[in-house]
Amino acid sequence: MSNALLRYWKLHKVSLLLSLLCGLLYYAFGYHLERSEFTKLFILYGLLFFLCYKLIQFEKWNFRLLLALGLIFRLVLFFSIPNLSQDFYRFLWDGHLVVAGQNPYLFTPAGLLEEPISLVPLSDYLLNGMGPLSASHFSNYPPLSQLLYGVSVWLGGGKVMSSLLVMRTVLLLADLGIFYFGRKLLKLLNRSPHLIFWYFLNPLVIIELVGNVHFEGLMLFFLLYAVYLIHSGRWIPAALVLSLSISVKLIPLMFLPLFFKTFGIVRGGLFNAIVLVGVAITALPFLHPQFSENYTATLSLWFSNFEFNASIYNVLKDLGNRIDIKSWEMIKIYGRIFPFLVILWVSILSFMKRNKTSGGLILSMLLALTVYFLLTPTVHPWYIISLVVLCLFTDFRFPLVWSAALVLSYSAYRTDPVVEESMGFLIVEYLSVYGFLIYELFKLRTFNSIIPKN
Repeated sequence: MSNALLRYWKLHKVSLLLSLLCGLLYYAFGYHLERSEFTKLFILYGLLFFLCYKLIQFEKWNFRLLLALGLIFRLVLFFSIPNLSQDFYRFLWDGHLVVAGQNPYLFTPAGLLEEPISLVPLSDYLLNGMGPLSASHFSNYPPLSQLLYGVSVWLGGGKVMSSLLVMRTVLLLADLGIFYFGRKLLKLLNRSPHLIFWYFLNPLVIIELVGNVHFEGLMLFFLLYAVYLIHSGRWIPAALVLSLSISVKLIPLMFLPLFFKTFGIVRGGLFNAIVLVGVAITALPFLHPQFSENYTATLSLWFSNFEFNASIYNVLKDLGNRIDIKSWEMIKIYGRIFPFLVILWVSILSFMKRNKTSGGLILSMLLALTVYFLLTPTVHPWYIISLVVLCLFTDFRFPLVWSAALVLSYSAYRTDPVVEESMGFLIVEYLSVYGFLIYELFKLRTFNSIIPKN
């Protein structure tokens, strides 16, 4: 061993040993874990989160080492089959339709199997994998995501693992982009650049994005890049990049009203118009008279039919049960009210003066998404990754607590294939989140971080 390596070993011995343990835990998580093994899942995730904290604590200024570790941990999961989510089966299904020149928004998988000629290789395998719920509904994934699924299947030769490798490569590059622009933006906002490692080494991010191939990472890359361009004064390219973000996942749509304060009424209107035109262009390959009807019908299910890991909604549902309002009635009623509550909240945030600065704009995005996720009936763990990224540019850290506590939501799969949520685990999760959020509000000694005076 050379003198340089020996000195490096002596200086970073503890961190390197922790990193080795971390890599082994990711290997166990990716290749030797079933979603129904909640106790094992909880222990592995808890250890990974603790090790993430210690590595950042010990090496927060050693950017090369932490960057390398983040890459290595992701590569450990590269050849695994996603074990916490069935969504990738639907990604592959839609990708096969795109490669076959078919519109994935016009067919449900269950309905397509009734056709005399199957357009999807391995259709039985993919159909069984995605489950009857996904198979009975039209696709809800935006246009750019569909194009990426098609490219992945095409480059992967239609094979499951090869297609997953293409998707993971895209998500790995997106994470590197978030690291690059996130670090630059932190410096521009006079914040410590090491904070980006709370995203790059976060187990929730590594497991749910590269591990379970959710495309929130690509959406967040475009969003962060757009904010960076806005900060640099390049608002037209920023609008085009933001349109790509929305075309991967629709969530950034709710941020559009915030830009009226950022740019003023006229330029804000032009900015939003460019964004919407950009989204429309990505949708051109899928335009069809039934496209809007099918897509809207599927999206409405997220507000009026589906529920998972909710906080405020579960409280209201419990109160409703006490006065003899059935659960299916409550979700229908709540689904009609919830969108208006979110629109009202975003409208309030849109009038805030702080949106004129990049830091204030990101804070408004964080607050808009926080209320959305606290109100929505469905909060899958990977949704909160958006909050994790945004909070790094603000004084709030409750999303990091949430990213640790989210593992409790997987207790619902203890009885797989039946999904049965445990109110006890959900109470612990949300007591942690709400408790830390309230603590931070009082720590700041003012509620001006939420609604400052104009």
